[in-house]
This record gives sequence, C-alpha cells and structure tokens, in this order.
Amino acid sequence: MAGIDLRKTTHEMIHNGTWKFENGVFYQAFESGIAAYDGENFIFPDGWSRKEKKLAKEKLEFILGLNTDLDSFYSEISDSPFAFLIDEFYGLVAPASPSPYQALVETIAQQQVNFEFAQRTIANLVRLAGEKIGDLYAFPTAERIANLSGEKLKEARLGYRAEYIESLTKLYLEGELNLNLWDWEAEDAIKYLTKFRGIGKWTAELFLAYGLRKNVYPAGDLGLRRGIAKIFGKRAKEVRERDVREVLEPYGELKGLLAFYITCYDRKTETEKKVKIRNRRRD
Repeated sequence: MAGIDLRKTTHEMIHNGTWKFENGVFYQAFESGIAAYDGENFIFPDGWSRKEKKLAKEKLEFILGLNTDLDSFYSEISDSPFAFLIDEFYGLVAPASPSPYQALVETIAQQQVNFEFAQRTIANLVRLAGEKIGDLYAFPTAERIANLSGEKLKEARLGYRAEYIESLTKLYLEGELNLNLWDWEAEDAIKYLTKFRGIGKWTAELFLAYGLRKNVYPAGDLGLRRGIAKIFGKRAKEVRERDVREVLEPYGELKGLLAFYITCYDRKTETEKKVKIRNRRRD
C-alpha cells in the first residue's frame, strides 16, 4: 500500500507561517494551540479537551489528505503518458486548507502571480493579522483581516488582490458570501462563486479543490497547461483550456489529483530551469 510522504506533501504546501515540518513531524497552529502528526500518531497540547483533539485530528487529516487512495491513483495512471509521475512524486498527496475562508484568501493571493511571490504575500498577511502561537501563527480570522486598515493591508504587498480580499471578507462576515459549499455540485458552486467581484473561474475552481477537496481543477492555469505541454511535447500556447479538459476528464474521480501532480511537475521543472540559468550566469 502506498503511504503518504509528509516531506513531499508539505513541500507543495503554501509556506505561510502557520505550519512547519521538522524531523519528520508536521506541526499546525490553531487558535488554541499547536497540533502535530508524525506519520503515525497525532500529538496535541496538554489540557486540550476530547472535542478539541477530535476537531484538530479531523483538520490534520483534511489538510494532509491522509485518506487519499494513492494505490488506485497509481494503478489508473500506470499505463498512461503520466506513469513517470509515480516515481517522480511517489507518496505525494494534494494538501488542502484548514478552512474555506483561508482557502479563499490564499487562492485570491495567487491570482496573476507566480507561486513563490504569492506565498510571500500570504505570509506577510499572516504576520500582519494572525495570532502568534509559539513559533507559528494561527491563520487570521475574517474578523481580524476585516479590522486591518486599507493602508495596513497594503503592507502585505497583495496589490489589487488586497481590495478583493477586503471586499469579499466583508461579504463573508455579513453572510452574503457562502463558502460552506460542501454539498454543492462543482458546476453549481462555480456559477455561484463567480457572481462575486474578485472571483473568476480559475479562482473558483482552485478554491473548490484546495478549500473543499472537490474533484475539480483550474483548467486555465498556466502551470497545468504548461505541464501538459511538456509531457506531450508541445508549447504551452498550444494547450488551451479545452485541451486540458480533454486530457484530464477521462480520469474521472482521479482527475483532480492528476492535475495536481502535473502542476507539481511543472513547478519542479521550472525551478530546475531557473537553477540552470543562474548557474550558467555564474560560469
């Protein structure tokens, strides 16, 4: 049975200051303390109630995708052009956000910027509004972000995305924006979310995948299109959104995970390319 590789999974998580992976242990900050998972056992602060431990355990399982059936996934792609991804990322699962609100904020922060820059802006926001818990921060609540002034919010370097986060947070707190779309069909949820300014189709699809673990993917994502182009020997410009869907839809319940693996492959190869360029310049 394919086990989950915490090191590989946390490597693909957003480095936002709310968690850390040290000596094989994953630590996640919550408002009431830091919970951890070592690959076998869950570790909780002394004094936590049974209810707090249960909720934290469920959150950690959700964040780390501990219930992911990797065996079925690998079996499905073993005789496909994506088979090489098994050895490349064996044990990797798609991480998820601890809450739908956090997922929305982090997804908006990734609009029209590369992943590395987005991570820095999210970490900035966490330091500005999050509550310090030991050497980590709890991700800021909607109330804490709403209490930031416009000028203070600019310090996160979110650009125009700060305005979207500010306005959507207000709508969320007022009950006009529902993010608890767990039981909605993906298509209905996308139609609903894209009615709000600041949420386009890419954002809605990524939010549903990252925040609610829906079996969807942002078909228009550059990294996903570029990854498919690399695998099939094409240029990224030649791979359109409909081409992405033609490739991934046949994989049914596993299409979302496959899209994540392809995106990770693109991210890895782009990083390797940048390293080679830097090394050439030094030479």
